[in-house]
Amino acid sequence: MQSPFIVNDQPLFLTRFPANQVTRSLQAWDSTDEYLVNYVNESQVIDSSKTILVFNDSFGALSLSFPQSKVFSVTDSVVSQFGLKANAKQNNLDVSNLTLLTSLDTLPDQVDVIVFKIPKSKQLLEEQLSAIRQQYGCTAAFIAGDKAKNIHSSTLAIFEKRLGTTTTSLAVKKARLVFCQLDAPIAQTNIPQFKQWQTDDKKYQVFNYSNVFARDKLDIGARFFIEHLPTLRPNQHVIDLGCGNGVLGLYLLQQQPSIQLTQVDESFMAVASAQKTLEFNFPEQASQFKFVANDCLTGFEPDSADHIVCNPPFHQQNAVTDHIAWQMFKDSYNVLKKGAKLTIVGNRQLGYHIKLKRIFGNSKLIASDKKFVILTAKK
Repeated sequence: MQSPFIVNDQPLFLTRFPANQVTRSLQAWDSTDEYLVNYVNESQVIDSSKTILVFNDSFGALSLSFPQSKVFSVTDSVVSQFGLKANAKQNNLDVSNLTLLTSLDTLPDQVDVIVFKIPKSKQLLEEQLSAIRQQYGCTAAFIAGDKAKNIHSSTLAIFEKRLGTTTTSLAVKKARLVFCQLDAPIAQTNIPQFKQWQTDDKKYQVFNYSNVFARDKLDIGARFFIEHLPTLRPNQHVIDLGCGNGVLGLYLLQQQPSIQLTQVDESFMAVASAQKTLEFNFPEQASQFKFVANDCLTGFEPDSADHIVCNPPFHQQNAVTDHIAWQMFKDSYNVLKKGAKLTIVGNRQLGYHIKLKRIFGNSKLIASDKKFVILTAKK
C-alpha cells in the first residue's frame, strides 16, 4: 500500500484514476503538490474565510487539502475530475465547498489565494496566466510550483510578463515554487485562445485550443493515419477515441459523409477543438456528430459501434505509461459490435500488436514506415 499524502499531520489517501489501471504503483501526487500544500499551510495565507483557486490539480492532492476553505479547481482533464471525486469519496470528505471548473469555464469573480501547478503546455501556461491577470488584482496571493528541472529562465520570464514581479524558492525534493506579485488587472481578448490552420491539401480548417497536441500543424502520426484510414460504409457509427482537434474525423467524413461520428477525448479543450473543427467544415452534417469529454469509453453502450479509430497516448500528465492504451483497447472491444474493427496508429516500438492480440485475439498490420505502424483488430 502506498504512503498517504500528509496534510496538517492528517493522512489523505490518494489513488490515480482510473483505480484499476495497470500502473497502480504510480503515485497520485508528487513533491510539487507536497511543497505547494505545505507552503500554503505554513505561511498562514489561508483560513476558513479565504477562497482558493487551484489550477491543474492531478487527482485531488491540491484541491482536497483545504477542506475548511471555499475552493475552485480548474483542470482541462475530465479524468482528473473523476479522480478528484473518487479520492474525495475514498477519504469521506465533504466537498460542498468545492467547485470543479473546466479549462473553458469562466473564472470566479473574487479569490484570495491562487495555487497553481505549472502545466506541461507552455501555450496553456500563458493562457491561464493571462486569464488570471485579467481577472484578479494585487490582493490575491499567487503560488506556483513544478519540478525544479522544468522551471527555466524562459518559464520565469513568462510569469514576469503575464503577472508581475516574480521570485522563486529553494528546491525541496527536486520541486520549486514560483511567487508572483500580481500587477493591476488588464483587459485581455480572446481567452481561451485557439489557433486556426489549414490542412496540407488546403481542404479544411482546423481549430486548436491551447492544450491540444499538435497545436500549430498536423502531427506526423495523424498525417500517416490519414493516408491509411479504414474504408467505411454509409450510416455507420464511428468513434474517434482520443480525437484531439478532430482532424481524423474530417477525412472520415470526406470518405463517407453519412456516418454518425462520435468524438471522444479526456481533454475539454480537445473536445471543444474537435467540435469547432467539424462543425466549421461540415456544417450540414452537424446533427450526425457527438462530442464527449470522457475517461476512454466508460459508460458507452456495449456492441454499439461499427468502427473505432484511435491514436493512443503513452503518457498521463508527466508519467510515461501504457495503461491508457490498454484501457482504450479494452473499452473498444466492449463497445464494438461483433465483426466490427478497431484501427490504430502508434509508434513502432510500443508493441501495440501484442496488446491487441491479447484483447481481440487478432491483429493485422495495415501499413508501416520507419516510425509508425497502423494496425487493425476485429471483434
